Amino acid sequence: MRSEPRFTMPATTASATRPPTTPSTPTAPTASIRANAGDDAERLSATAGFVREQDTSVLLSRVLPGLDGPELRALTDQCRFAHAAVLVFPPDEHALGTDLAACGLSLDGQAQPSVVVRDRLAARHRRDPADLDVRILRPVVRGPADERRAVEVFALTVPPGSGLSRIAEEERGLDHEAHLAFDVARPDPLVLRGLLASFARHGATADGGGYNPHEDGTVFYFTAPADTKTAYRRVELYAGGDHRDVLTEHLGRPLASAGHPRPPGGPQPAETLLWLLTGAWTTQALAACARLRLPEAMNGHTGIDGAELARAVGAHPESLATLLRYLAMLGVVSEGPDGFRLTGVGALLDAETPGSMRPLALMYGGPFYESFAHLAHTVRSGRPGFEHLHGENHFDHFARDPELATLFDQSMASSAVMFDLLPAHPVLTAAATAPGRPRTVVDIAGGTGELLGRILTAHPTLRGVLLERPQVLAAARTYLAATGAGERCRYRAGDFADVPPGGDVYLLSRVLHDWDDDRCRSILRHCADAMPRHADLLIVERLLPADTAPSLATAWDLHMMCNTGGRERTADHYARLLAEHGLELAGHTPLALGAHALHARRP
Repeated sequence: MRSEPRFTMPATTASATRPPTTPSTPTAPTASIRANAGDDAERLSATAGFVREQDTSVLLSRVLPGLDGPELRALTDQCRFAHAAVLVFPPDEHALGTDLAACGLSLDGQAQPSVVVRDRLAARHRRDPADLDVRILRPVVRGPADERRAVEVFALTVPPGSGLSRIAEEERGLDHEAHLAFDVARPDPLVLRGLLASFARHGATADGGGYNPHEDGTVFYFTAPADTKTAYRRVELYAGGDHRDVLTEHLGRPLASAGHPRPPGGPQPAETLLWLLTGAWTTQALAACARLRLPEAMNGHTGIDGAELARAVGAHPESLATLLRYLAMLGVVSEGPDGFRLTGVGALLDAETPGSMRPLALMYGGPFYESFAHLAHTVRSGRPGFEHLHGENHFDHFARDPELATLFDQSMASSAVMFDLLPAHPVLTAAATAPGRPRTVVDIAGGTGELLGRILTAHPTLRGVLLERPQVLAAARTYLAATGAGERCRYRAGDFADVPPGGDVYLLSRVLHDWDDDRCRSILRHCADAMPRHADLLIVERLLPADTAPSLATAWDLHMMCNTGGRERTADHYARLLAEHGLELAGHTPLALGAHALHARRP
């Protein structure tokens, strides 16, 4: 049972939450309960009934109206309903125990101080926090499938005639502290960012959060969308581990340069610019962390002394200490009494971690870093900085260097988390369940087969064709054989002019952004010529926002311009390119890491 995070959080506005009110109708308050808003026992009973009845998938779809299909299934896989919270005001400890027992609620542990709710109450009512002894209890209840859940009870003792009675009356009426909570099943930073993006996309807005080092857990709070179908107006996501870098973004304090908070005390242009100018140092610090294999010599549970770590990786102790301080500021490691520990972010630089991003760190701190020194040349001339530096485009350059080519292929696989939702796309599901002959998925320039392997594993009835350069196919055969899907896949060596005909679903994943519009037209022409009339085309790319909203696509647009001569595009831009070859953009759905799956077909 986790204790409450010790952090400060902005107070909510007067439009804060109202809880559910009856077990029989858990998503709509009833007049009878509203009339008895002062009865804490009624409110506890209603909350307990709500927690016992809810199905995670149904509840998510009601909290975030419009959330359905693959995205709803993905969120249900990634988080589960954990508790609902209520703030009560018993006259004494005995009365609280009596109310809990009347609701069938029992305690597994002692009540703990609730710093967050205390500080929120103090801010709302302009009281000294020391006057508000708020306690937190989490009596366990069981869900529909006997899963362990809790009612999170915040209790502020208000004896009869107490000067706190006015606070109790107002808070019972408005229920600022009532909220729903979901626990994140696999809380790595990429999953968290995807979850936060999904909540924001469906109208939820950030409403605080914090990190508790005592239990090593991070909380993200939201205000529910205006059209939410539950009576709760606040939602919590809880993620085990230290995710303060993601929390910083959630709280609306974007990083001035990767990992650096904005200077305190309001805008300070000179200091902000200094932070921005150190972005290159951040890139190299992360690359050095990966090259030295610091993550492999650390873990997230037991600290390691800096001198011991230096011996383990063969580094100069004082120099390593300087790097570690910087990495701690970035949230890659954390420092405690027992030494340095690896955070969730730092773990992604471990080569042995599933979904390791170590190859990306080496690529961005190596070949791509060098080419960005020639960004001004790119902007002046319209020619990639990479070509200016090496005298050839990056595909030809990598092809002549097997070690570099392997690193590039590995770096592409590092971002494969963006494919998590794609196998559930309706186009692929329809192909997998179509009667008659087995349907075929053609992956064009599919690299080592990461995406195709996921699709074939998810849909055993599908067959695959992988089109790639000859030097990549050997690695693809090995990878797909390891997934168990290799026997259902054929391999074709070639380039874009060799797109095989007769497929049912064609894939272009992170291909078009490598090229300018003329080259994209050529690629799409080859696809359209090969596609049967009934075939579908799925394109995976980041989409530039139609406005000035921050976006990973905006950053990658600069990257593609400097390194490949390509670009990111808006959905409308892709629609125009597709229309030139007799294809229409039927729609697009969001994926992780800012990517989208664009669905194209013949009208």
